Amino acid sequence: MSVALVPDWMRGKAEVNQETIQQLLEENDQLIRCIVEYQNKGRANECVQYQHVLHRNLIYLATITDASPSSSSKAME
Repeated sequence: MSVALVPDWMRGKAEVNQETIQQLLEENDQLIRCIVEYQNKGRANECVQYQHVLHRNLIYLATITDASPSSSSKAME
């Protein structure tokens, strides 16, 4: 399930692991494919909802990366 669709009361309670991250990356791949398909058909207005979900997923993944203890040590290398 997309992070964007998780109810507020459940947010922050899911365990972040490789499987969750992989699912989000796969979902992002599908979202990008849908967005490109709509744009190629000249229906850019219909892909806005997918762009919003993609944006939220990317922000979520960036937040996870920034919060992870190993991200600061990798940035220094």
